[in-house]
Amino acid sequence: MHARCDNQGRSLGFVLTGGQVSDYKATDALMSLSVPNPRAMLADRGYDSDSFRQDLLLYGILPIIPSRKGRSAPQKTDWRRYQDRNRIERMFNRLKQMRRIATRYDKTVLSFMSFLNLAAARLWIGSFVNTA
Repeated sequence: MHARCDNQGRSLGFVLTGGQVSDYKATDALMSLSVPNPRAMLADRGYDSDSFRQDLLLYGILPIIPSRKGRSAPQKTDWRRYQDRNRIERMFNRLKQMRRIATRYDKTVLSFMSFLNLAAARLWIGSFVNTA
């Protein structure tokens, strides 16, 4: 499960791939979502590739991705900005608190994506409702 989020850690869209597929293979589908392009992209080491970094720079997006351990020429990473990636991890954790998503009970992609979007909408509602 790959997600595109805003700077508050709210999901904007999802893409499902197989477990054996490399992370950066889903980025074309994520970038084609009908939401504005971000100024920066925070991602984990699984998204580290030269071609992916170049594509981001062509779109005017600053890649904030740490280099893989075995990379011959490590890229510089803005670790201060990379700390904001915890918002993305918290979003995944909130989604996976729903047992149906964490264990993937649904057999078809359509039913799983439907429930995933419902769960994401439930998380979005909290930002529109005054809880005080």
